[in-house]
Amino acid sequence: MNFLIVGLGNIGEEYVDTRHNMGFMVLDAWAKASDTSFTSERYGDVCKISHKGKNFYLLKPNTYMNLSGNAVRYWLQKLKLEIDNLLVVCDDLNLNFGNIRLRKKGSDGGHNGLKNINDLLNSQNYSRLRLGIGNDYKRGQQIDFVIGKLDDEELKLMPEICERSIEAIKSFGLIGVDRTMNFLNSKSK
Repeated sequence: MNFLIVGLGNIGEEYVDTRHNMGFMVLDAWAKASDTSFTSERYGDVCKISHKGKNFYLLKPNTYMNLSGNAVRYWLQKLKLEIDNLLVVCDDLNLNFGNIRLRKKGSDGGHNGLKNINDLLNSQNYSRLRLGIGNDYKRGQQIDFVIGKLDDEELKLMPEICERSIEAIKSFGLIGVDRTMNFLNSKSK
C-alpha cells in the first residue's frame, strides 16, 4: 500500500528553520534517519521510504506554501492514490509549541497552504498532522511570527518533535488514522 506524505513549507534559504517550515523539517528528519535523499521532481522534492510493507512517498512542494495544492493534486494523480492515503504535515498556530495533533479531516484553520489544498482537491476530507508553533506574537505580527526563525529553545526541541511526528506518520500508514488519533492525541501535551 502506498501513501503520500506532504510536508508543507516555503522554498528558499531564507525560510530554513522557520516555524512555517516544520513540515519540511519532519520529512527531512525521516529521510535522513532512513538514509534516503530527495530528488527534484515535478512540483517538488520527493523520496520513497518503505516501512513494514508500506511505501511512503515524501513530498516537499517546491511551490510556495500558498500554492501547495498544485503539488498535492499532481502527486496524488501520478501515484494513483485516493485522498484517504494522503497525510499533510503542517504548522499550527492554535496549538502550543511542541503539541502534535492528527486530524482526519477539517477546515484549513486559517492556514493558507491547507486552504489551497482544500480548494484544488475540492475536499477537506484528508488527514493532516498539525505541529504546534504557539501564538506568542503581538497583534498584527502573525506573518512575521510564522515565517520567523525558531528560537534556540524551539530548535532544541525539534529532534524530539520530528521523532514523534515520524512515529505518527508510520502509525497512520500501518494502523490507520482513527487508531493513530486515539493514541497520539491522548498522549500530546
